[in-house]
Amino acid sequence: MPGRSGRFIVVCDGTDTTPEIVRAFSRENPDLDLVCLTFSRRLGKGGAVREGFARAAGPLAGFMDADGSTSILQMEELIAAFDGADGIIGSRWLPGSVIPVRQGIARRIESRAFNLLVRLLFSLPYSDTQCGAKVFKKSAVDAVLGDMVSTGFEFDVELLWRLSRKGFLVKEYPITWENQEASTVRGPDIFRMLSALVSLRLGGAGR
Repeated sequence: MPGRSGRFIVVCDGTDTTPEIVRAFSRENPDLDLVCLTFSRRLGKGGAVREGFARAAGPLAGFMDADGSTSILQMEELIAAFDGADGIIGSRWLPGSVIPVRQGIARRIESRAFNLLVRLLFSLPYSDTQCGAKVFKKSAVDAVLGDMVSTGFEFDVELLWRLSRKGFLVKEYPITWENQEASTVRGPDIFRMLSALVSLRLGGAGR
C-alpha cells in the first residue's frame, strides 16, 4: 500500500455486511484501486493477511486493522519513515507514541506480559509486535510468505521472526493509536496465541 495512489485490499473474514459497504464505497470512488476479497471459509487474522499479501502489487505491502485504531495517515507516516529498512512497524510503547484512548489496565497487563514472553521465545527486540500498523518491502514479505504457518492473531510474531531469521531489518516507529472497545481480541485469544507460538517455536525452527 504505497500511499493513497496504491492498491487498497480489504480482506473480509467475517459474516457481517463489510463486503457490501466496501463495494458501495468502491463504486462511489472509482479512482481508487480498491479490491474486496471474500471467501467461503473463515481464514483467521493471519490467513486473511496472507491472502492480502499474496495479491499485493508494488514495492511495498502493509496492513492495518479495520477497527479504526490507526489511520491511513499513520500508514503514510510509516512509509515516509522507512529510511533503508526492509520493514517498519508501529509501536504503542515507544517514546513519542500518542494514545488518546488507552486500553483498560487488564488488557495492558496482558499485552506487556505477552510481549515479554515473545521476547523470551523468539529473541525479538520489539516493544510491540501486535500493533495493527505494519509496512514491508514486498520482496521481503515474498521471501518468507511460503514458510508462514500461522493463521491466527499470532501471525505478526511469526512474520517478524521469519524476517529476522533471514536477515531483514525491521524498525519500530511510534504510532498514534486509539483503543477500540469493539476489538475482537479477548483474554482467551491471548492463551491460544501463546499456545500456537510455543508450538511454532518448538516445531518451526528448522523452516
